Amino acid sequence: MTGINTHFAVALFCFFSFSLRAMSQASQMLIDCTQFDNVTRTSSYLSNRDTVLSTLRNRSSIGSYSNATAGLSPNTIYGMFLCRGDLNRTSCSDCVNATTLEIYKSCFYRKSALVISNECIVRYSNVSFFTLVEDVPSTARFSTGNSLDSPQFFSQTLLEKLDALILRASLSSSLPVPYFVDDQQHVTQLEGSYDLHAMVQCSPDLDPRNCTVCLRLAVQRLSGCCSHAQFARIFYTKCLITYEISALQPNVTSLGVTKSESLTVYII
Repeated sequence: MTGINTHFAVALFCFFSFSLRAMSQASQMLIDCTQFDNVTRTSSYLSNRDTVLSTLRNRSSIGSYSNATAGLSPNTIYGMFLCRGDLNRTSCSDCVNATTLEIYKSCFYRKSALVISNECIVRYSNVSFFTLVEDVPSTARFSTGNSLDSPQFFSQTLLEKLDALILRASLSSSLPVPYFVDDQQHVTQLEGSYDLHAMVQCSPDLDPRNCTVCLRLAVQRLSGCCSHAQFARIFYTKCLITYEISALQPNVTSLGVTKSESLTVYII
């Protein structure tokens, strides 16, 4: 089996193995394919792309990050995956497999593709993106409505927490999961108390300075869209920020207020 038949066989294998999980995740994915740079059906580019994606799938069961390269110029392919640092190996592998399937479904003949889901990022391109910080594309997912009666106080608390986590992350390149910091803090304010859970993470191919730059971009995006929300997730191609607060526990002198929320997704 050669040429295009081989490529379709790989895609069909991915489909039957991972389609059920992928269908449940598809609505939560940012899918970004190059719009005009298609490749021919017989191109060695496709073979190199398949090699890179297969390598990434295999490595996703043993770590939260990997990159791979295949082929010679001008058909060289560069690829990477990054799983959230709080995932176990099975969840990371499942996400990379499902995301790879989405690449085959949506970007089969494209020279580059990027898929960002709630749990992982998978990407390939004919141009090396290793060690680079990019400000687009990005995605923001968050609940609507103010989380608390004192949103300005909460925003200040959140930004101070994220500043501290970014500093810790930039100093953690040698940890088992590099550039990953996960923290929870109990916060008390006028109307009650709550737990603030926040997480920041960078791709290990970045140096500490570029990790900080990427996370600062994510904080700017967060400040502009959703720093008053009950929860939010900001993903860039090389970093992510997430936070969530627990239900408010009113103080003895406070009156409890029940608030409804919904999910909003913005992609730029």
